[in-house]
Amino acid sequence: MNRRQFFQSIIAVTLVCLSTLSIAEAGARRKPNVVLIMADDLGYSELGSYGQEKIRTPFLDKLASQGLRFTDAYAGNAVCAPSRCVLMTGKHPGHAFIRANHGVRPIGQAPLPKSEITIAEILKKNGYVTGVFGKWGLGHHGNEGDPLNKGFGRFFGYYCQAHAHSYYPSHLWSDGKRISLDNEPPVPGHARFPTSADPNDPSSYDRYKGKDYAPDRINEQVLEFVRQNKHKPFFLYYPTMLPHVALHVPDEELKPYLALKWEDPPFLGKKGSGYTPHYTPRAAYAAMITRMDRYVGNIINLIDELGLADNTIVIFTSDNGTTWLKGEVDYDFFESVRPLKGLKGSLDEGGIRVPMIVRWPGHAIPGTTSDRVVGFEDVLPTLAELTGAEEDVPEQVDGISFLPTIQNKSQAERPFLYREFPDYGGQISVRMGKWKGIKRGLRKNRNAALELYNLKADIGEKKNVVKKHPDIARRIELIMRRERTIPTIERFRFGEYQDAVGQENSPDKK
Repeated sequence: MNRRQFFQSIIAVTLVCLSTLSIAEAGARRKPNVVLIMADDLGYSELGSYGQEKIRTPFLDKLASQGLRFTDAYAGNAVCAPSRCVLMTGKHPGHAFIRANHGVRPIGQAPLPKSEITIAEILKKNGYVTGVFGKWGLGHHGNEGDPLNKGFGRFFGYYCQAHAHSYYPSHLWSDGKRISLDNEPPVPGHARFPTSADPNDPSSYDRYKGKDYAPDRINEQVLEFVRQNKHKPFFLYYPTMLPHVALHVPDEELKPYLALKWEDPPFLGKKGSGYTPHYTPRAAYAAMITRMDRYVGNIINLIDELGLADNTIVIFTSDNGTTWLKGEVDYDFFESVRPLKGLKGSLDEGGIRVPMIVRWPGHAIPGTTSDRVVGFEDVLPTLAELTGAEEDVPEQVDGISFLPTIQNKSQAERPFLYREFPDYGGQISVRMGKWKGIKRGLRKNRNAALELYNLKADIGEKKNVVKKHPDIARRIELIMRRERTIPTIERFRFGEYQDAVGQENSPDKK
């Protein structure tokens, strides 16, 4: 080799090394993938990592051991649609556009308007591939709230929450197209047990079983989305329907729980509020949660197999507390919200305090817990900060990024957390440090008295201490009056409720 050839070989090797380094650096600089998983009506204590002893959740328990578990995390609201609105827009319920489960014709929930910016729109603008799989509940195909109009490039599942009451429907939706399922006939979400059938005969319940289980189809699409976008930064939002009733679950999932031989009287349906009958409702509910746990495990396992774990943040939570439909879901048997008070539809802790688990290797310390108060409105600014999209967060957002807490850094205490729900009698609450103030029955009594609880000493909200702490009560009352504005969608229906909570600000004041 002559001198010239020697130097050419050195240059070639150097260029290869530099090229390899640049590829590695580019990989290191790639924005983190975001996986946001939300269960439906999963109670605070229905995971093993949160104290559940009867229901098996091995994958989510493992996830908790690999990351950070929040003990004081709050859903956006006490029921589906308004909670999802808070999650997507970063506005607390006093400013969010959707405050209750409004239905609109011909089908679906009231849509998010064009003016409401979602976390998907922010991340899509910043180079993310975005997809939502499961129950959307914030608009239907073709209107402003269609997820394809709210920042998502891919949608598969249910637009409407009423449609999602059946796990064996006639169809699902894929990017605005109806996808037929092999359920003939489809199983309704609501039914009463026929008087002519024998409630003690298991075969009498076969009419409430289908062939093509929609959650299986949805989970398959989630996994396909991850595979297709493994080389790009992606935002995966997975609002699964489980374990929301009706009690629909494949028989094979029931077997481990039937083997436990619980006392499990049949559920025959209820007039007005019931879903579909089930021969063994306790086993069915537990099986639905275990099925959901397996779906989450499928996602985590795929992320790990593809080598994406170190650059993927996974957040798991629930949209509100356990349902109050006692005959269908035996929340006392499972101790679903222990040690909390209240269920879905209530602003008591059991209605809005939910599990939240964050796994982010290299950032969230495995097996740790945090008692920081966080709410769904905080998710948007948190994801925006960790993806470098802070400049695109709207000024009206109420959330506070909890990224420092995820990274085990010091962070100031959240000043307050505001919640309101105009239905179930009309309720409003404020969490301020260890204190919780709540008013209820506001539709009937505009002067409803404030109840005050010290959650540090009384997590079950059993002892009202408002008379002992008038100064704290006054501060909470001021927050309640200050934090509420009336969106257009509520001006007619909830005008009286505006007066009930003592609203002093017009929508254009703050």
